[in-house]
Amino acid sequence: MSTENNLYQNSVEILSDLISFKTISGQDNNSLINYCDDILKKNGATSFKVYDEGKKRVNLFATLKAKKSNGKVPIILSGHTDVVPVSKGWSSDPFKATIKGDKLYGRGSCDMKGFIACALAYAPIFANSNLDRDINFSFTFDEETACIGAPLLIKELKNRGFNKGICIVGEPTNMKIIDAHKGAYEYTTYFEGLAGHSSQPHKGVSAVEYAARYVTKLIELREKLKDRTPKNSIFTPPHSTLSIGGIFGGIAHNVIADKCHVKWETRPVVKDDAIFLNKELDKYVNEKLLPEMKKIYPESNIKKEIIGEIIGFDREENSEACEFVSSITGDNSREVVSFGTEAGLFQEIGISTAVCGPGSIEQAHKIDEFIELKELKKCLQFLEGVKEKSIN
Repeated sequence: MSTENNLYQNSVEILSDLISFKTISGQDNNSLINYCDDILKKNGATSFKVYDEGKKRVNLFATLKAKKSNGKVPIILSGHTDVVPVSKGWSSDPFKATIKGDKLYGRGSCDMKGFIACALAYAPIFANSNLDRDINFSFTFDEETACIGAPLLIKELKNRGFNKGICIVGEPTNMKIIDAHKGAYEYTTYFEGLAGHSSQPHKGVSAVEYAARYVTKLIELREKLKDRTPKNSIFTPPHSTLSIGGIFGGIAHNVIADKCHVKWETRPVVKDDAIFLNKELDKYVNEKLLPEMKKIYPESNIKKEIIGEIIGFDREENSEACEFVSSITGDNSREVVSFGTEAGLFQEIGISTAVCGPGSIEQAHKIDEFIELKELKKCLQFLEGVKEKSIN
């Protein structure tokens, strides 16, 4: 069997192993990270881990050092290890890789364990090459829930003085270059009022009613975001968006609700739109809603919880990362996407970043998620190009 076929078979085997780890967002991912770490260390990598507070979830950053430095910036191959929950209706076990025809099925096969599997399969090739730049592997937790894990890793990289390089975030793009996306800011706002009988509404503070007024304000501000549309915006729609995910509160028709919460999100084109939105909301709460509530019941409260604030990924006119990927793939096109990634976090600390990975986002988060096997081969070919540009 040829080296190319061995490499491909190895990537399929590793992907099958990765899928078997039930790393749903919010759950323990230590076993998968240890599996990745073992593979990389067997090939001579050094690594460090960054944990959450409970050490239940962990990020991994591993490095295959250059054998001889040639002044080239390091490469980072970046992927998230978590997957979204599984709903009913799968035609096979979602946590057991199943090959049917030219597709490999399983939760996370596309988003985005396929890329991680290819990177791990290629590690021995990197290790046995005369590298003149470092090759790094960055694997994070809980990207699917507002990028909770990556900021902890980015902070550690910054503390270690790691502020230059080329980062390739392997989200599923059919190996096309993505060089920009909007931010994704998620919030839950909680309202606490005073319960009472509906026949005496003046004696209670309805959390539901104040939540409704808050939602009305959100909708009003959504229209103002349209007025802030930047000139020559590259996105569709061109302006920052705002969406109400749900309103939850109340227990009965004849009871004044003392509790309610609103789930909402905004996807800003520029960071200033998120700042504007939150400033206007906080002003409305502190100057209008809360004083009215506290006048009746001083213990009333409104609290906004930040679920996650994923900064946007900005298009750069001269992107070293995009040029690097283009020089390997031969594709000079650049595209934008509506979904969020960890790319902006790397970009923020000065690391040139591009999003490019195997599989299609159309298959992500769906029942019977799959990746086409040819996409794994395309990714391995790309990694061959990374090696060729990283040796003497």
